[in-house]
Amino acid sequence: TPAAVAVVDSHAQLSYAELDARANRLAHQLQALGIGPDVRVAICMERSVDLIVALLATHKAGGAYVPLDPSYPQERLQYILDDSRAAVLCVDESTAGLLHTPLELPVLSVQVATATLDDPRACKGAVEPHHLAYIIYTSGSTGAPKGVMVEHRQVTRLFSATQPWFDFDERDVWTLFHSFAFDFSVWEIWGALLHGGRLVVVDRTTAHSPHAFYELLC
Repeated sequence: TPAAVAVVDSHAQLSYAELDARANRLAHQLQALGIGPDVRVAICMERSVDLIVALLATHKAGGAYVPLDPSYPQERLQYILDDSRAAVLCVDESTAGLLHTPLELPVLSVQVATATLDDPRACKGAVEPHHLAYIIYTSGSTGAPKGVMVEHRQVTRLFSATQPWFDFDERDVWTLFHSFAFDFSVWEIWGALLHGGRLVVVDRTTAHSPHAFYELLC
């Protein structure tokens, strides 16, 4: 159902066909920069439909994403960017220039990279189940944050194990309520897209207001 709505934020929405096309455009550029299996793409973006495009494009290119929530302290973000040894940094208009990046690190503006009107060919990376899907860093409460490396087979097991409990399908609406740098977001993002449902990206202000979030759910 390519015309079905895939992802929505407070300003825009994308159908599955639109999400796929935009992610393909970015994925081709990521592959041209050397992104492939187990190669990391750091993503520092605000909550939006473009954030979902960047995450999906990273997987289409075959890479693993490293989430950098711009609301986190800059010192933490800089540490994660350096420690993860990301090969590319994806940003949006509000986060461009937020971090110090070495000259050799390519920086892609997702809005610019996906602006072409031409529908691209499909982009698929040569990914196996044991390749990295993402790296999310711990809170660092016992010292420096540590990157936890999660493989594709571990993510797919999450959904194959829980599908009988909930009977997820294309009628479901999910919210991306948590920070995408927090592991519960994996359930929210990929649960919606895997089952053909609709993902509602909750902006930071709404997420911090119980009343506003309740209104959104209604």
